[in-house]
Amino acid sequence: QVQLKESGGGSVQTGGSLRLSCAVSGYTYSKHCMGWFRQAPGKEREGVAYVGTYGTTGYADSVKGRFTISKDNAKNTLYLQMNNLKPEDTAMYYCAADLKWGTLRSGFDGNWRRVASWGQGTRVTVSS
Repeated sequence: QVQLKESGGGSVQTGGSLRLSCAVSGYTYSKHCMGWFRQAPGKEREGVAYVGTYGTTGYADSVKGRFTISKDNAKNTLYLQMNNLKPEDTAMYYCAADLKWGTLRSGFDGNWRRVASWGQGTRVTVSS
């Protein structure tokens, strides 16, 4: 099993930047596909970005060009660099992991409940 813990959330002004971190425990880190999801008040959880075990990345259209997902295997940490933040980015951000690439990827199509492992979330608030 894998355990995840997010950090780095906070409150920023429109146009500001934040970097979220997800600390991963467990030797299976390198075997998992990793991703970031978010859930805004009154909305369903949605995929933000993901990275596969071979480095393939993907982004939701709403964040493409502004957010960058990366991982540091030596530190067992996943990152989400968020630039040019907008009020609509306000949400709880969750780190997620799954052994199956297809399952994690399907989370971006609304099937996030199938994803195996989740952190507890870190809140991001962007003021107008």
